[in-house]
Amino acid sequence: MLNKSIPSLLIALCLINSAHASEATAWELFGWMEDSFIGEWKLSSVEEQIGTESYKHKAVLPLAGTDTTAMAFKLIGGEVTIQEDLLPNTAKQMVTMYHCKDIACTNLKATHYCSKQNQPEFLANLHESTPTHIVFDCDMSTELCQSDEDHIHQIVHELSHDGKHLKSSYFAWKNKQLNTTHSIYHFNRK
Repeated sequence: MLNKSIPSLLIALCLINSAHASEATAWELFGWMEDSFIGEWKLSSVEEQIGTESYKHKAVLPLAGTDTTAMAFKLIGGEVTIQEDLLPNTAKQMVTMYHCKDIACTNLKATHYCSKQNQPEFLANLHESTPTHIVFDCDMSTELCQSDEDHIHQIVHELSHDGKHLKSSYFAWKNKQLNTTHSIYHFNRK
């Protein structure tokens, strides 16, 4: 009987362990972003812009399917900050800066300099983020994230397993609820 219960016990322990898996640390998340995102990305073709119409904006459409850089990530500030440059040299250009929230780096912070002419601040969602699914939620301790003003409330970067395709979603909120329009783009690594 003991021989029969050992495999069951091992399976139960594995399930308990995976159900209570620890969340990523801020430095792990920063490392995932550095390893996966740094470099230039081009806007995927119109046919690859699945589930979105953001590419149809007059400043964005000319980039679809071309070799023009439409997203770039680079390390700055002594290599402890990642700068995201979204739609550079267009009327929709936006920049997001990712860095440690505090000296102990208990979390990552992001500030998004938006074409909506505001600057929402975000904290990494260390529980939901994985090496291929990076999530930043609006920092609810800030005035903008609690306001009725139209702003980006969540940023999600989803990387394909081969690292060649990136889907970046900027989810908008207005009047303290999910808006009907968002900025969602598909990119291919240059």
